[in-house]
Amino acid sequence: MDQGNYSRVTEFVLLGLSSSWELQYFFFVFFNILYISIVLGNLLIVLTVISEPALHTPMYVMLSNLSVLDIFLATYATPKMINDFLHELKTISFEGCMAQIFLLHVFAGGEMMLLVAMAYDRYVAICKPLHYATIMNSCKCTSLVVGSWVIGVIHSLSQLTFTVNLPFCGPNIVDSYYCDLTLVIKLACTDTYVPEVLMLLDSGLMGVSSFLLLLISYMVILVTMWRRSIAGMIKARSTLTAHITVVSLFFGPCIFIYAWPFSNFPVDKVLSVFSTVFTPILNPIIYTLRNKEVKSAMHKLKTRYINSRMLLQHPIKGC
Repeated sequence: MDQGNYSRVTEFVLLGLSSSWELQYFFFVFFNILYISIVLGNLLIVLTVISEPALHTPMYVMLSNLSVLDIFLATYATPKMINDFLHELKTISFEGCMAQIFLLHVFAGGEMMLLVAMAYDRYVAICKPLHYATIMNSCKCTSLVVGSWVIGVIHSLSQLTFTVNLPFCGPNIVDSYYCDLTLVIKLACTDTYVPEVLMLLDSGLMGVSSFLLLLISYMVILVTMWRRSIAGMIKARSTLTAHITVVSLFFGPCIFIYAWPFSNFPVDKVLSVFSTVFTPILNPIIYTLRNKEVKSAMHKLKTRYINSRMLLQHPIKGC
């Protein structure tokens, strides 16, 4: 189509999760509670790591950054989704739609890379404990964290570059609660075969390769622990099983949605909710709240908070 002969779409209509008003009212309350829990839970972890010097180690620095990414991942679309539950017509501007696509891939891509970095940290700690302090020094930790964010931005820009320049002249209906790249591309007034192949090579390859790297690292850790002692292997298996569960819940939907961009399945909407809303609440539970050191640090933080409140309410009088 000649790009000079069409009227460019200025907004998209989102169909949301359901057309039933009863379900939408239920979703409004449910996702409000869930979103507040995500933000508060992850903020608590970040505050705990910052306030406790004993947690200023590569593993916990990465965990706090994971919590930051989870807050952003749950925020780029969830507040709008919650607000849309109260409106019959759910729309988003073209610029807002592109912004959602960009932010989703920044945070999701960054989280993928950070999970791989965390697996590498655990591999070094378990398989090369005598060299851990040398290998995972502060400089290496900073490089891995910053690198995760940089790769997320580069990955997102590569997706947005070929999307924003596509001709959109209608229809403008997106069957989701946010601007999903796989659905938006299909609305372009041109052949989308090449963009979908590029998306397959970018998002699909990134998701699958990261997931395989994580599984391989976990298997190496388990084998290493098994060779040392059965008790150590059982303990490592208990921890890694929970990690693999969260990783699978995060990567599974991403791989399913973005590795098959040529098809649109009804379950895609459910999988999107899992990866962008439920995973951010599972990460703090699995990675940190089950950790004895983190729980101990949270107890100290709570004690300091209570003591400071008591001092404010009952200040010590001078002689």
